[in-house]
Amino acid sequence: MRDNTKSLKIINVRLPSSANLPVSLMVENGFFVASLSPEGQQNAATLDLQGKLLLPGLVETHLHLDKACILSRCDLQAGTVLEAVEQTRLAKQQFSEEDIYQRGASVLDKAIVQGTTHIRTHVELDPQIKLQGFNAIKRLQRDYAWAITLEICVFPQEGMLNNPGTEALLRQALEQGATVLGGCPYTDSSPAGQIERLFEMAVEYDCCLDFHLDFDLSPMGMTLPQVIECTHRFNRHGRVTVGHVTKLSALPWEQVAVIGEQMAAAGVSITSLPSTDLFLTGREHYHNRPRGLAPLAQLDQCGVVCSLSSNNIANPFTPYGDASLVRQANLFANVSQLATEAELLRCLAWISTESARLLRLKDYGLTPGCRADFVVFDVAGPSAVVAEIAPPLMGFKAGVKTFHRPHAEIYAPRDFRGRLLTLKGF
Repeated sequence: MRDNTKSLKIINVRLPSSANLPVSLMVENGFFVASLSPEGQQNAATLDLQGKLLLPGLVETHLHLDKACILSRCDLQAGTVLEAVEQTRLAKQQFSEEDIYQRGASVLDKAIVQGTTHIRTHVELDPQIKLQGFNAIKRLQRDYAWAITLEICVFPQEGMLNNPGTEALLRQALEQGATVLGGCPYTDSSPAGQIERLFEMAVEYDCCLDFHLDFDLSPMGMTLPQVIECTHRFNRHGRVTVGHVTKLSALPWEQVAVIGEQMAAAGVSITSLPSTDLFLTGREHYHNRPRGLAPLAQLDQCGVVCSLSSNNIANPFTPYGDASLVRQANLFANVSQLATEAELLRCLAWISTESARLLRLKDYGLTPGCRADFVVFDVAGPSAVVAEIAPPLMGFKAGVKTFHRPHAEIYAPRDFRGRLLTLKGF
């Protein structure tokens, strides 16, 4: 049952910035406040977290709800990007708005209990699927607003310049509520032409851009430099994101540093999608298989805004997933060999505070004036959230509880003196 209390006193809580000392927080009318009003004090509920850790809600910057949970409808053989695009194209022939809605809802249900409170979801538009996916996601945006803020990014998965009618659909969606314009240049007959056209449209509609970009392990043919150049030329500083960009993993540090400085100067952000990128790339290598993930730690040092995200769940692009951003952060840390407390804290930031910067969230955080979207963990410190893949215990949206996960109970056998028995053979 949902508790719709308008005022909340949170006591005995630890924050990442509180040096492990318990503090108190106040929430009124959905926002953190320095102190409660007289009416708020009179009606406030109290939440005693008994020393548990409180973090702002987790932020998913790149998720495809419209094509989630379709793996059973596909024939997965090669495990390549091209196969994933083709298998999804075939599966889309049987999509309906209600089908997309139900599959998307099942993922959102998972995301809620994993502590996610904000999602940028990418929606495919083309003459085959038309606006079915967009209309379904708009319904999800409305119906799940109590737990998750959905931002809709529409994009041409199967090309735009080579796919007549796609641009008109993108325009229609932007006029009907989509707020971000996405791109997928590597599937277009003219990658450079698609990039240029999308920047022109972004200026026309005054919207942010989010590209699927440079998704292979060859250092040749990078389109990232064009995106950086267009960001300057079209004055889109801080409003452009690139996802995947696995080509960067094939470059030496010296070249990555130069590109990273260029990205930071242009305000181009990056999202790594570890589960997808590890599954689809490097298959041509039998031995010494490359890891193929964008080098976020190095780009972060250059001042680039970075994030980690899930991308897909249970489809040909990513056959796995439970919508856990913590699991994605742990996977990235493991593969990238990040293990110090400082490194794990950056991984945590890439699914929370830095992801919020990428989405340009104005009221994100735990200080007065921020929206009271938060999640609770039972861990020694914030780095342990990533290291232990810690499950969140409860979450709140605008100060209202959205889920609660009870602690697991262990039923250990004991002898008559109350000591634990060792069970042989188990």
